[in-house]
Amino acid sequence: MPTEAPGPAHDLRHHGDAEVRDDGAALVDLAVNVRADTPPVWLRERIAESLGSLAAYPDGRAARAAVAARHGLPAERVLLTAGAAEAFVLLARALKVVRPVVVHPQFTEPEAALRDAGHSVDRVLLREEDGFRLDPALVPEDADLVVIGNPTNPTSVLHPAASIAPLARPGRTLVVDEAFMDAVPGEREALAGRTDVPGLVVLRSLTKTWGLAGLRIGYVLAAPETIAELERAQPLWPVSTPALAAAEACVSPRALAEAAHAAHRIASDRAHLVAGLGEFVSAGLRVVEPAEGSFVLVRLPGATAVREHLRGLGFAVRRGDTFPGLGEDWLRLAVRDRATVSRFLWALERAMALARG
Repeated sequence: MPTEAPGPAHDLRHHGDAEVRDDGAALVDLAVNVRADTPPVWLRERIAESLGSLAAYPDGRAARAAVAARHGLPAERVLLTAGAAEAFVLLARALKVVRPVVVHPQFTEPEAALRDAGHSVDRVLLREEDGFRLDPALVPEDADLVVIGNPTNPTSVLHPAASIAPLARPGRTLVVDEAFMDAVPGEREALAGRTDVPGLVVLRSLTKTWGLAGLRIGYVLAAPETIAELERAQPLWPVSTPALAAAEACVSPRALAEAAHAAHRIASDRAHLVAGLGEFVSAGLRVVEPAEGSFVLVRLPGATAVREHLRGLGFAVRRGDTFPGLGEDWLRLAVRDRATVSRFLWALERAMALARG
């Protein structure tokens, strides 16, 4: 069974923003999975309007009710957080679990948060030869906390809801990270809003689609008793007034329509990227398909050297070797508009040639 205990080989705290800090600030950013050209003007205006209320303590009731309505849930099934990253910390600290399991490759913060909270974490490693698709049988029966991303960062695999839901069982918490689900047209395979899956916890982020990584806003959907437990672990007023204003705005009918349109545009731009990458198959490049997120995962010989040459040509991409289950030959590429993708494909050809010497 492809499982392993955590080791020191992977830097779980490395994220895409490291590629564009300091000397990378001027690079074209394909390392961070935040939608380009965001937040939109109307959202910036809504956030700016909230600044007149900064003297008062944040009141999250309206935003919480709006998020609940967006998913057809009562408010007691919603918890607003300072981004999805805070939710992982709350889960690690508040839930009393004995055998947590994280399905990899995926976003590394869940495991990092669990380890920081003193837990011993087991890994289930999905395999390249299986397209990094979930086999529920790989998850140990006695796991009382299971964490999986959908669509998964960095593989861009969208697991069927029918494969994830059976992981739930009495005595187990099933955490599904849907941070990128709103980039999937129709949000097919989403579990957000489901109340028939025991122990289900769904995490959503508003930072990716709306360009709010600097504001920190996300939310948890779960049974009321789980929400209450997580809320007790939060500090007072954990979500700022501007972030609450953003949350309420981002689940409005106008915002949902815009996000749906953006999801279709991302799918089209992703198809353009994948088609272009197909031209490098003879050079050993492989794309994980079908890609369903706002990013794609590729394997290519000499990826470390290629990444460095790409920086010299003006592009930042995400290294893959910090994800458990991947190695130095992997890169993650954020989907951008067709013009940017076309420039990147030219740079990739040049970088691969330079890496070959």
